[in-house]
Amino acid sequence: MLPIERLLKSNTIENLWIYILSLLKKGEIYAWEIPKLIEKEFGFKPGKITPYRVLYRLEKTGFVKSRMKERRRVYKITEKGAKEFEKVKEFYQKILIQLR
Repeated sequence: MLPIERLLKSNTIENLWIYILSLLKKGEIYAWEIPKLIEKEFGFKPGKITPYRVLYRLEKTGFVKSRMKERRRVYKITEKGAKEFEKVKEFYQKILIQLR
């Protein structure tokens, strides 16, 4: 695997939680919408099951919460999740500054 391929994989599929929190910052989302939105907005396609597993872990750790809406589960980011997302943004901003 080329270095750029490894970098892309580790910053996309292996850190899917970042992209999920980013989408949830915009509002509530049904779980089944997430793969399509990630592909549309970020240009890569996560696995079919992976987003559900990530959502489960994010909810279990308090970064997102869910509720039933029209017989389907809808997710939204919590304050804890929003704070964690801000840490991610700061991390990537520091890297970009150092790379200039």
